[in-house]
Amino acid sequence: MTQGHIGHDHGPVDLCETGTALYALALRTGGIARSEADAAPCLVDLTLLRPDPDDAQLLRPVPPTVVLNLLTQPLEREIQERRNRSVALAHTFEPFMSIATPALTGTHAITVLEGLELINATLDRVINECTEELLVIQPGSGRRPESFEAGLRRIEPLLARGVEMRTLYQHTARHHSATIGYVERIAPFGLEVRTLEEIIDRLIIMDRKVAFIPARSDRQVALELRHEGLVQYLVGVFDQFWQHAVPWDDEVPYRQETSGITGVQRSIAKLLVEGHVDEAIARRLGMNVRTCRAHIAKLAAALGSGSRAQLGFLIAQSGILDQDA
Repeated sequence: MTQGHIGHDHGPVDLCETGTALYALALRTGGIARSEADAAPCLVDLTLLRPDPDDAQLLRPVPPTVVLNLLTQPLEREIQERRNRSVALAHTFEPFMSIATPALTGTHAITVLEGLELINATLDRVINECTEELLVIQPGSGRRPESFEAGLRRIEPLLARGVEMRTLYQHTARHHSATIGYVERIAPFGLEVRTLEEIIDRLIIMDRKVAFIPARSDRQVALELRHEGLVQYLVGVFDQFWQHAVPWDDEVPYRQETSGITGVQRSIAKLLVEGHVDEAIARRLGMNVRTCRAHIAKLAAALGSGSRAQLGFLIAQSGILDQDA
């Protein structure tokens, strides 16, 4: 690659138009003046032109056969080195082939993926191989703006080849601008979206053969599942959620406020009584912890609670959870 000349920092494969024209002219005429070559300094940098030994102001073209030979020799040498390395590796591992058991040589039922880079690369590869169906559970308040384009890049090719796609969000995603934009752009092409108040953690299933689930709360570790029984179980879980979910275009049947307590606050009250901490409640209901705590404060004020322990008692005594029945 040439260096130091603006607009001419390219290799011989991407020879610029000016350089192409001047090199052709030099081949036809036998040489060009050094001043003419100033328009394409890449020709000298790439050794396509060389100084004339008898005339310092003249540059002679190097025959293309010579240039091609000079450029391909290192590539051919590298290819041969890689072939030799491949043969050496095969020779090294050949004695172990007879030792490996069928269980080891078969498809791994559970593969641990560590690090977002590996997780995303594996997702890209497997989703690209999807031919029939893609099922997704996406907890939280919806897609982050920075993941919007990445999501489109992954699924648009699937929609183009007729892959059936169903995605579950939480109700809070209906108020999330990035998710709204994502659904509006993709739904006309066949993406089905429904929402629920509470769903499980993230789940992705391809063709009912491969599933991905998080293995750690920070989502830096994921599990790739290929065990038929596990995958079919997760498909059943997804279908159960899907049957009870509300289609994206339908209005969510929010429960009416009673005694100043909203449906969301009753859901929080239920989880508080079950012993969940604020972070877990926020995650289950697809909201941030600050919003969750604001609802808890309003709930406490409505019930006249002065402490967290008293709040649990007052929730149980108030009968507000009986309204769910």
